[in-house]
Amino acid sequence: MGESGNRRILITGALGQIGMELLDALQTKFGAENVIASDIRESEDVDNSGFRYEKLDVLDSERMESIIRDNNINEVYHLAALLSATGEKNPQLCWTINMDGLMNVLELARKYKFRIFAPSSIAVFGADVGKIAKQDSPLNPATMYGITKVAGELMADYYHSAHGVDIRGLRYPGLISWKVMPGGGTTDYAVEIFYKAVASENYSCFVNRQTRLPMMYMDDAIKATLQLMDAPSESLSVRGGYNLPSLNFTAEELYHKIREKIPGFECEFVPDHRQEYADSWPDETDGTLAKQEWGFNLEYDLDSMCDVMIQSLSK
Repeated sequence: MGESGNRRILITGALGQIGMELLDALQTKFGAENVIASDIRESEDVDNSGFRYEKLDVLDSERMESIIRDNNINEVYHLAALLSATGEKNPQLCWTINMDGLMNVLELARKYKFRIFAPSSIAVFGADVGKIAKQDSPLNPATMYGITKVAGELMADYYHSAHGVDIRGLRYPGLISWKVMPGGGTTDYAVEIFYKAVASENYSCFVNRQTRLPMMYMDDAIKATLQLMDAPSESLSVRGGYNLPSLNFTAEELYHKIREKIPGFECEFVPDHRQEYADSWPDETDGTLAKQEWGFNLEYDLDSMCDVMIQSLSK
């Protein structure tokens, strides 16, 4: 499976913040003809997009199976999910989409023997974890989204040990990118603030100025995903979700760094209900195991991330 010609890839949730950038990376690496993007939107919404697209509700296991079988898929990147802030508004729907969708992928992997990438999240941690979350820190999440990610990690371990499914996951921190707006996460402020700054508008930040959360520029997250999927299976001791090394800065530090580059930009801090979710998460994550087992290191720090975000959005 290491050669590009052997990889036949399906991405679920491909039109989201991570999906669109991962789609580009996978097409570049393995060829557009070997990658199928899928999401719940109608195909007419993405006509002339330049990539192959299939409408897919991940709760429809028969439709998913037909796409996988008919296209000889041997690798699925399962990104379809409801995120933290959106999930709290409808916890039952969050559970249904996140868990039943994953179960459908796992059962099909058991049948068709394909590999899975299924991301986890820093939302698996709760307020008891302290400032630095380690790989083996307790998992006591405060949101339904976090609960589904803990359950997803357990399911990954089970399907790997009991049924031999090659599933891999990362505990993504807050991801910052300029290509696609995020969709309902608690760390969305760290993206929205750049859009406002570049547009010469003031920003009202929905967490307080002291909020410090694990963050990462999207290019590093995509690199980590590709590296993990290329790693030899026998080298991996974790299936459900590796911690990644993360940037960590307060919302105020991010504001001041942007203001250094865009003088006159103003930001006020008006915490809303998402502050409670942010307070339950660690300040940073210890990614030592990811470094040791498959060699991951961050390329972007706060300064270089701000530079590329501002330059890209300004274009």
